[in-house]
Amino acid sequence: MDQVEIFKALSNKSRLQILNWLKEPETNFPDQAEYGYANGVCVGQIQMKTGLTQSTVSEYLSTLQRAGLVKSNRVGQWTYYQRNEEGFALLNQIIQSEI
Repeated sequence: MDQVEIFKALSNKSRLQILNWLKEPETNFPDQAEYGYANGVCVGQIQMKTGLTQSTVSEYLSTLQRAGLVKSNRVGQWTYYQRNEEGFALLNQIIQSEI
């Protein structure tokens, strides 16, 4: 996990908001309930909630994924995202031991 990548990813209000929403997907993405949450939340649902363009949301999610804070699952033509809790545990260790 690259510390610079992590903190760059966290330095954007919209990316922080997405991470916060993904913490409780059932509450924050009720339209996803029809399809379940096992694979994560569809990028289209995230895009609608942010009100940003699809390309911006995709770039934000890619940044978060490179930082190890989210993981993606591809199901057919759809991509789903969920928080990578292992990444957050590692971030916690970094903060406690190195910063």
